[in-house]
Amino acid sequence: MERCKVKIQGFGVDSFSFDEAVSYILEHKGIVITINPEMIQCARTNPEFSQIINSADLVIPDGIGVEIGLKILGNKVKRIAGIEFARRLIHEFSKDSLPIAFVGAKQEIIGKAVENLKKEEPDLNVCYVQNGYFKDDERVYEELKNANPKLVLAALGSPKQEFFIKRASELLPDSVLIGIGGSFDVWSGVVKRAPVIYQKLGIEWLYRTIKEPKRFKRIFPSLPLFVLKVVREKFIGVN
Repeated sequence: MERCKVKIQGFGVDSFSFDEAVSYILEHKGIVITINPEMIQCARTNPEFSQIINSADLVIPDGIGVEIGLKILGNKVKRIAGIEFARRLIHEFSKDSLPIAFVGAKQEIIGKAVENLKKEEPDLNVCYVQNGYFKDDERVYEELKNANPKLVLAALGSPKQEFFIKRASELLPDSVLIGIGGSFDVWSGVVKRAPVIYQKLGIEWLYRTIKEPKRFKRIFPSLPLFVLKVVREKFIGVN
């Protein structure tokens, strides 16, 4: 299966369906980027982050803003929710009891998330667990290398988690590594996902903003400004 990428704001996004994306990364391994408008905005002013995205082995359109932007540019690429993609990977790796590493969030959050996942996946093989409140990065990298997970899930917030998995990928060349933001919060049960209707409409961000008003400043005006930039890209090009 060959990659077919479409461009948005200078960044390539894979046009795979959900199942195709899963099959591709299981075959090829490497870094998965779950891209959204905020990450694109950050990467446009951060060359090192930009390079990580552009060199990733798979870039899936996580944010609804990216799906909208791609449609504006004439590309009918469906959003792939990062949390659902990561959960599918956990299931696929658990089938063969392949070792999985969990990094990020508070200790009680990550602990409960792993506990809940083990109930859902009896063959889940957890080889490493590390909360996100560490400062001795080299220790964590060394422990990861020794644990040799085949799947690394990092919930450290973007772009920190992408820098983390980039470095970790150099030590684990045959593994799949993905940054998953607040997924541990959901899997732990501390945060509830939006109702299915919000998920299907691609407006989970709206539900979360209603539940957490402090997120409003993060979403607005960044999302509408992103859409405006894409409209400008369509008619003038990337600026």
